[in-house]
Amino acid sequence: MDLFESLKSKIDGKNLTIVFPEGEEPRILGAASRLFKENILKPILIGEQDKIEQVASEKSFDISGIEIVDPKKYADFDTLVDKFVERRKGKNTKEQAETMLLDNNYFGTMLVYTDKADGMVSGAIHSTGDTVRPALQIVKTAPGNSRISGSFIMQKGDERYMFADCAINIDPNAQELAEIAVQTAKSAKLFDIDPKVAMLSFSTKGSAKSDDVTKVAEATEIAHKLAPDLALDGELQFDAAFVPSVGAQKAPGSQVAGHANVFVFPDLQSGNIGYKIAQRFGGFEAIGPVLQGLAKPISDLSRGCNEEDVYKSAILTAALAL
Repeated sequence: MDLFESLKSKIDGKNLTIVFPEGEEPRILGAASRLFKENILKPILIGEQDKIEQVASEKSFDISGIEIVDPKKYADFDTLVDKFVERRKGKNTKEQAETMLLDNNYFGTMLVYTDKADGMVSGAIHSTGDTVRPALQIVKTAPGNSRISGSFIMQKGDERYMFADCAINIDPNAQELAEIAVQTAKSAKLFDIDPKVAMLSFSTKGSAKSDDVTKVAEATEIAHKLAPDLALDGELQFDAAFVPSVGAQKAPGSQVAGHANVFVFPDLQSGNIGYKIAQRFGGFEAIGPVLQGLAKPISDLSRGCNEEDVYKSAILTAALAL
């Protein structure tokens, strides 16, 4: 089954709500209109109602029935401010909180935190930092996670893989790399992938020596302790992880080598380059980034996204809320 048809079936009838802080953006409105019309989920659009309705009218989007929330006119704004101050534990005054919650991303994140919404999708006109910062300050990481990470679903025909971290952590240490591996394996299961995780390096099982190789080897050991039942191995070169004949030669006896479908890169640089090579040279569709490790699902769009990307990201985010 197509990934998104599978995800739709999982969220069908769950009445999940996704908040969109960029409610005046045409790409957001087009996707929200489709999601609402198809009864996939309930969108909440944040922004000034007159402006949202004007853009929708200009673009011929039917948004009738979709909830629109203007932070400046929100009836429970003072309650949100108090809860934000409490959550920040003295790091922000009430006056600061009132100003911060007029920012649509902070406001939308508070709707998720207070269970007014099940998840949030932002980033069409905001940087990753603008989306992630409120998430880390308010929603924070899930228990057992010291940080978040960003994975991509790489899909072409019947092939489907996960790449991580391609979006967040510039140079994770061994502990962080292990957490990224476990987070990505959990995501893979949600996306109908039975995870076989390869911890990637330029070395396979000690064929090269360097601090970078040692980091990946240590991360592999830590990941085994964090998730003993997970099929995971490293350090592996990409060909050893992916090609059965190479895997059998370079890592004999490994249950992952030659059969990996979840690839954990040693740093952001290689992960970002890797997924874009697969996308541009290999013709794979890159879906994401999927933000992993947060206590509640918040997704970051690329500013170059189109309406279809927003539509799919919302479905992914709703599925993560299950």
